[in-house]
Parts: sequence; C-alpha cells; structure tokens
Amino acid sequence: MSLHLFNSLTRRVEPFVPLDPARPTMYVCGPTVYNYVHIGNARGPVVFGVLAELLRRRFGALAYARNITDVDDKINNAAREQGVPISTITDRFAAAYRQDMAALGVKAPDLEPEATAHIGQIITMIERLIETGHAYAAEGHVLFSVASYPDYGKLSRRDPEEMLAGARVDVAPYKRDPGDFVLWKPSTDDLPGWDSPWGRGRPGWHIECSAMAAAHLGETIDIHAGGVDLQFPHHENEIAQSECAHGGRIFARHWLHNGMLNFGGAKMAKSVGNIQRVHDLVREYPPEALRLALLSAHYRQPLEWSDGLIEQSVRTLDRLYGTLRDLADCEATNTSIPATVEAALDDDLNTPQVLAEIARIAGEARKACAIDGSSASDRARLKGELLGAGLALGLLQQEPAQWFARGASNDDDGRIQALIDERIAAKKARDFARADAIRDQLAAEGILLEDTAQGVRWKRA
Repeated sequence: MSLHLFNSLTRRVEPFVPLDPARPTMYVCGPTVYNYVHIGNARGPVVFGVLAELLRRRFGALAYARNITDVDDKINNAAREQGVPISTITDRFAAAYRQDMAALGVKAPDLEPEATAHIGQIITMIERLIETGHAYAAEGHVLFSVASYPDYGKLSRRDPEEMLAGARVDVAPYKRDPGDFVLWKPSTDDLPGWDSPWGRGRPGWHIECSAMAAAHLGETIDIHAGGVDLQFPHHENEIAQSECAHGGRIFARHWLHNGMLNFGGAKMAKSVGNIQRVHDLVREYPPEALRLALLSAHYRQPLEWSDGLIEQSVRTLDRLYGTLRDLADCEATNTSIPATVEAALDDDLNTPQVLAEIARIAGEARKACAIDGSSASDRARLKGELLGAGLALGLLQQEPAQWFARGASNDDDGRIQALIDERIAAKKARDFARADAIRDQLAAEGILLEDTAQGVRWKRA
C-alpha cells in the first residue's frame, strides 16, 4: 500500500505523491515564543515528526520546515512587562521549546525560519498583493481584500457570517470589508518595527508563514500541517494571500490537521487556563511516556489528556522494556521496521494500529521467553521486530536498564544543573516568579541552593 493521507482541503483520504519525489516538502506551523508551550502544542510536532521520518524512508529525502514566530503582540506585551527587548523573550523561549521538543524525542526540522529574519520577503509579498489588487494600504496598515479572492473559505468551508464570527474580527474604519485581515500594521516608538513603504511597522501573523514557506520550500508545497485550531483563520488566510501573490498557483497540495487535547472536560488552552506545560511534564514524568500518550489516539481525533493516561503509558513502557530486558541474552537479527507497521502508517498515520502491532509482537516475544528451549533465532527475530516497530514511533530506543533506572538520585546531577541554569536565565530576564518556582522545586527535592559571588552552589540536604 502506498502512503495515503487525509486531506483537510478535499475532506478525503488521498494517495500522497510529491511534486518532486527527490525533494518532498512539508511546512508545519511552529510556536509563538513568548512563554513555555503546553502539551497540546506538542501533539503536532510529535505526530508530524513521525510523518517526516516516514517520508524520508519512502523518498530518501525531505525538506521539512517548522517556523518560529518571534514577533507578535503577546511577545511585545511580555517584553514590556519585564522591561527587556523582545529578543530576550524570544531567545529564551525558543531555546526552551527546542529543549522540550528534544526531550519528547522530536527531531529538529531541516529548516527553522524565524519571522524577524524574513521581513524583506514579507514586504515583497505584500507589495505584490497590492500591485495585483488583492491588498490595499490604509492609515499605516495594509490589509488583504477578502472579496478579491472568490475561493476564500474553501479550506474551512464556512459561510461568510460564520467566518466573521469565528475570526473575532476587529471593526476598524480603515477596512473596506469587516473580514479583511491585516498584512502589515504600524508600530509606535515603544514597539518593535521595520521600515516599509507604508511606514515603520511590523507584519501581521498570517503573512509570516506564507513568506517563509515560499522562501524555503517554493510557491507550491506538498504538505502543510498544524493544529485544527489553525484551520481558520490562519490557514485560510495563508491560502488566500499565497495563491493571490503567486498568480493563482496552488499553495499547499495536502493539508493535515491534528486534533486538540482536552483536559478537564475542555480544550486545553492558555486562555482557559487548563494547561500542562511540556517544560514541567518532562521533569515530572518520563518523556517517552508523554510521547506514547500523544501517539495513543489517531492524530485527527481529540485526545483526552489526564494523569491516568500518562500513568497508563508508563505501565505500557514498563511492560515493553521488561520484554526487551528478558531478551537481553540474544542479539536482534534485524531491526528494520516491520511491513505491518509501515502499512499502518501508510493508512493515514494510524498510530493506534502501530501500538497494537507493538503489543502483539511483544506478546509473542514473552511467549517465546517463557518456553523452555525456545529457538534463539525466534527470540532474536522478535526482538528485532519489537525494536523496529518502536523505532517507527520513536519509542523503545533506550536500554531497558536506563528506562528502569529513571529518577535515580545518583545520576541526577545534570538535570539539577539544568534547572539551576534555567533559574539564572529567568532571573536575568526578570522572570522572578519562575526563578522562585525553580528554587522551591529543588528545595522540595532536598536540593539546597547558595548564591555566592562565584556563582550558584548546590548540595543535597
């Protein structure tokens, strides 16, 4: 079976054939770096990271971009509150994001474009939209004219009134139509800004991804992915401005959207306050268990997040690593990914089916270990299949002894030092609440800190 993916644009599962088999392209919307991300924000990077590896196995290459939004009103507000440049905020939380994703086993993308490094490309795209009649300047702003693009709404398939309600549009006298969205907006002296034909200002959110995708992957890309909450208005606006700027060429051939995480009966969101931060979770639980939990449901479905789900994932990994420990007497003969696992991934990234296949292989392996005189070649084969199946999801790649030794105090020095370094950075950024929280966390673990002229010293109580 060839790779088939559900295309949100057409609402059906379609075979995936890249425009250029030697260089498939994929763009995934990345974080706005003004704070730590919550675990719901990690579902896309984990799932689409699995897809990235699958594409590399299928085609031998991939150009995978995941952006960093490093200019935004939320960033501006955080910088203003702390009295620091926006780069202090964005550098800190971009680094934390990379660290937290790495802890979850998410490999870095091939490309990680930052919005502030693409202001020239953004301005050029806006100029092209104005020249072709799809955008207009008004009172220091530049807005996209939704009426100029008849296909607006083809991704979300909403009627105009519903789209206006969903976008929570700002009513402004300089807009020709209430649904027109901002491409460029003016900056006062106390805000970051760049010179442009329309005055000193900064880009709107939507135009950033269009400009970065075109700059690094081309005017038409194979896959654009992100959370279903971005489908409207963000992805809808990306389509409109990209296709209008590029003479009507298709922007993205396949659209993939992962479902949201629910927590406490509601969608996990900072605005609701029902979030669990990745930065905290990877210190409280084994990161591999968090990764397994995120892959436990099909990516397009909502996932109910809970402590129970994490604990169940820990128990599952205990059992799987226990099986590998029982197979320590034999060398795996072949650790390639089993055909049954590849077939499940080919079926629109069916990770629950992959996990069922992993459980089946592990069950066979345990039976083989329980039989006196069982074939060593059978055990070696099953061990290889189990490792290969785990590899497809980024699981079971550490030594069993390492998994079962997690949390041992004797080898915890690196984690403690990392927290101390984070506390130092937080104090420099005047994030005293986070610095105090780290000190309290370490104190609860019996770690005493002493601030000296030579730096921070620590010891166990």
